[in-house]
Amino acid sequence: MPLDDQHTATISRRTVLHAGAGLLGGAILPSFSLAAFAADDKPAIGTWPAGSQGDTVYIGAAVPLTGAYAVQGADELKGWELAVDHINNGHNLIKAIAPKIDKGLLGKKVELVSADSAAKPNQAVEVEQNFINQNKIILMTGSTSSAVAVALNKFAQREKVLYVAGISGSNDTTGKDCVRYGFRQNFFGQTAAAAIGPVLLKQFGKGKKAAFMTPDYTYGHTVTKSVNDYLTENGGWEMVTNQVSPLGTQDFSQYLTNIANSGAEFLINVNWGRDAVLSTQQAKQFGLLPKMTLVIPYQIPFLAKEVGPEITEGVFAATDFWWTQEDQYPLAKQFVEAFQTKYGYRPEWGAENSYVSFAHWARMVSEAGSFYPPDIIKQYEKGETIPSLLGDVHYRPEDHQCIRPVVIVRGKAKKDMKNDEDFWEVLEVVPGEGLMQKPDAFGCQLGDYT
Repeated sequence: MPLDDQHTATISRRTVLHAGAGLLGGAILPSFSLAAFAADDKPAIGTWPAGSQGDTVYIGAAVPLTGAYAVQGADELKGWELAVDHINNGHNLIKAIAPKIDKGLLGKKVELVSADSAAKPNQAVEVEQNFINQNKIILMTGSTSSAVAVALNKFAQREKVLYVAGISGSNDTTGKDCVRYGFRQNFFGQTAAAAIGPVLLKQFGKGKKAAFMTPDYTYGHTVTKSVNDYLTENGGWEMVTNQVSPLGTQDFSQYLTNIANSGAEFLINVNWGRDAVLSTQQAKQFGLLPKMTLVIPYQIPFLAKEVGPEITEGVFAATDFWWTQEDQYPLAKQFVEAFQTKYGYRPEWGAENSYVSFAHWARMVSEAGSFYPPDIIKQYEKGETIPSLLGDVHYRPEDHQCIRPVVIVRGKAKKDMKNDEDFWEVLEVVPGEGLMQKPDAFGCQLGDYT
């Protein structure tokens, strides 16, 4: 649901100043007072209990609908919308993941409110602050940009309102910037590197020269480091250049010129969203592709559709989910069918991640039998085996990262596509256990419950 007169108001100067202070470490207080509230002998915290006292509970999504990540953000939003529909209607798919769901959550309707973050951390925080003030949201979501995820992590911890990340590929989200009130379902840079690295070494051998293209923020830097570390340590590959560009770059010619002169055999493009599309298209125009072998270590939803199978044919990529896995996993089939019926296209992995993140949150609430944030957190931290669209998974209590598989795909030739969305062949589903670093390897310290 977009921002409108019913659910939002113009953010006052005072609110913006509060949000800025929060990012600098100060506490942000909602415009309503919760000090007088208490329930079940538990102290009021965040938006609890005020946010769950009516017949409807609200979730606030700060999602990029403009800017470089707009296409991916819109796909994520559809996944959240479908999950909310399924929670409220008691759909069989949501009940397979959260069996105690029965047309709502603990007897209440769930409503999603959303607004454009433009993939900007300060704007995302302002959006969520507004939703706290206006709607007393009990859950925050959104990111697509890991810079946003990190900012919302910190905001969630200070506000004591739960946050589940949208797409966030940075190691830091459940690493050094992890928080007690934040959770991530999707894969990330280190797991992508550990999954795709062996495939690249088996396919292409050792001692290769690679050029990296990296967006200049936490996602780009941590993914590039993880992939480069794996390839250099295990295969003796050499990073001959790393071209770092600002988010929202339109013209990549200076970076591509440097790559052309680097002697690289492989182009490892870590850019994301529209930046990935433009940089890949321009690499083709510059004659770098197919002269160099393109690798996408962290696959971008809709990349193949936008650049065409002529470019993605034979390209190796790591991803969270691909719709043809409906042939292997019954819950994936239900999801693909429900999504396609509602939206008219087969879901990309942004929508899958959004749906599963909400489904898992709803499971934790229903199992805890409570909207009290520490109760929900402790339910996650039990680390129980729970369903996903790709088999059973669990959340690691030490860093709140979902231990889940990484999917390795290879781009299909146009002649091999069975329909106009059949861009990728699934080569392998790599189990998450064994891929991920130790919980404390990236400096995670979760913080307090209250």
